[in-house]
Amino acid sequence: MNKQTIFSIAAAAGLGMVAVSAQADRSEWPDSFTVGTASQGGTYFTYGSGWAKLVPCELGVPGGGEITGGPNQNLALVHTGDVAFGMTTMGPAAEALAGDSPVAPGMPLDQACAMFPMYETPFSVTVLSSSGIESIEDIPAGAAVGFGPAGSTSDTYFPRMLETLGVDFDRRNGGWSDLGSQLQDGLIDVIAFAAGVPIPAVSQLEVQTDINIIEFTDAERSQIMEAFPVAEFDIPADTYQTLNSPAQAVSMWNFSIARCDLPQDFVYEATKAVMENNDRMVEIHRAARFSVPENYDKNTVLPFHAGAAQWFEENGYDIADNMIHD
Repeated sequence: MNKQTIFSIAAAAGLGMVAVSAQADRSEWPDSFTVGTASQGGTYFTYGSGWAKLVPCELGVPGGGEITGGPNQNLALVHTGDVAFGMTTMGPAAEALAGDSPVAPGMPLDQACAMFPMYETPFSVTVLSSSGIESIEDIPAGAAVGFGPAGSTSDTYFPRMLETLGVDFDRRNGGWSDLGSQLQDGLIDVIAFAAGVPIPAVSQLEVQTDINIIEFTDAERSQIMEAFPVAEFDIPADTYQTLNSPAQAVSMWNFSIARCDLPQDFVYEATKAVMENNDRMVEIHRAARFSVPENYDKNTVLPFHAGAAQWFEENGYDIADNMIHD
């Protein structure tokens, strides 16, 4: 696993930035923490790196974001304790819990617990306007399609979705920024994105060149929803300057995750830091406008960490006992 850690420079308690009581018992707390994100150019990287800076400001525990392969690898890294926190989507989480993760086949990854809701991940297709591709059925047979990092949510589900829709393609992998460069250079024909919007790589592309953001037809969306754990989603028109109207897509929910054996009070405070500072999270990434407590029930897969469950229940959100890690 290639790892590159980006450590925050958040101040510690003596600088007056820490909201947690100095008298709190921190004897079991980690000295620092890492958040598993994804590749540069994607929403996970921006969101996770910002989250990793916000929490130290509130707790006084140094933290940083780490570049990873995305949701599947994050589940494995949190399960093994290589990172304390991470981010994942519900589809990969269900597969990981059942022992069907592509990065750990046959091993149930049951030590990754839910923390808080993040946002929905839309599945969308981007091409250069010069390609002449204006719909899914316009994608030519054998087109080189970039699906993001190997093992990512996009790489796990989008190839299957396109196969379901009858698209014949040549599968390519890479970080979103790298794939954006390859699209501009004519090395690939299509990028199949699965990331919170706006996707930094798409925003950068439309500033540099003319692109088409391809939406699903009603029939295509219905077909995909029947076959995969996704829901209807419309990408708002104001997300990208390329769009003149909402673009039909499908989406999966994302949740933050924590190693299940982390101290309850530590995870409680980390959850509180994010849930009670949504304005600061939105400054990090616009997708965080959905990172609000009311969306806690979008997790129907992973048990909540006891510390996270404590914060939600104290704030009036009921979590079933069987959805709290024992």
